[in-house]
Amino acid sequence: MKFVSILFMTVLLSVNSLMGQQVLPLYSGAIPGAKSTPSDYQEITTKRGEGRTGITKVSVPTLTLFEPVKGRANGTAVIICPGGGYSGLAIEHEGYQVGERFAALGVTAFVLKYRLPSDAIMTDRSIGPLQDVEQAIYIIRKNASKWKIDPVKIGVMGFSAGGHLASSLTVHYNDVKIENKEGISLRPDFSILIYPVISFTESAHAGSAKNLVGADEKLLQYFSNDKYVNAETPPTFMVHANDDKAVPVENSIMFNLAMVKVKAKAELHIYQAGGHGFGMKNPTTTEDWFLNLEGWLKGNKFL
Repeated sequence: MKFVSILFMTVLLSVNSLMGQQVLPLYSGAIPGAKSTPSDYQEITTKRGEGRTGITKVSVPTLTLFEPVKGRANGTAVIICPGGGYSGLAIEHEGYQVGERFAALGVTAFVLKYRLPSDAIMTDRSIGPLQDVEQAIYIIRKNASKWKIDPVKIGVMGFSAGGHLASSLTVHYNDVKIENKEGISLRPDFSILIYPVISFTESAHAGSAKNLVGADEKLLQYFSNDKYVNAETPPTFMVHANDDKAVPVENSIMFNLAMVKVKAKAELHIYQAGGHGFGMKNPTTTEDWFLNLEGWLKGNKFL
């Protein structure tokens, strides 16, 4: 009985060590471009089944930190952007579960709860999420020594519309939308895009485009991120399914082809099935795509 109790406590401690230890405010002062939040605009948490917690009406952005157990950290860090069509955040299966997996690998993970575009809380809803992911990499790189992070091994990751946000930082990192007096580089060192929205003009996910920029043609072009890939675009790893009816696989294919054209490093894994929103586990295959990602990170010397 004593052995069982010790075993239970060991498992409990192991699980707790991989949970988000700390929720960090994204901004120490005023949130850029923010309006006063209306009294009826309150954050809502919903649960749509096991492991499917979601959040809507986000007005106060945060980072949830997942640190590796003591002695396991390898210096690499990643910012994780959950998806949700820019109308919500799939914060659990495209956020916290991913952070735990990275922490187990020795990677310091930060799940970004970014503001969702809304005219009610933003002066310009089209740049609110981009400001938040820029601020995330800014404060992580600025405070890298605090978390024992190598400042040249900080990546960004996103799922679905979160993949659009991650790819926006990947190609628009020089378009600084935040206060950055120190001139800290906002370029991610690597990018991970899982069934991402890439284009707002071809094979587009209409809901994401409408929620972020509406019908503004100039912004639809700006946020069609495959058009802005160049030789300096960070190495990128992508996963998609051929039968994705929400975000067509062409999105990842277009980004990959753009990377090939400029001889930038990219790797794309396409599954014959899996649909959209499968998170860490594609139910149609026994293959673990995260193991492929781990191999890619090692091959590119990020691990």
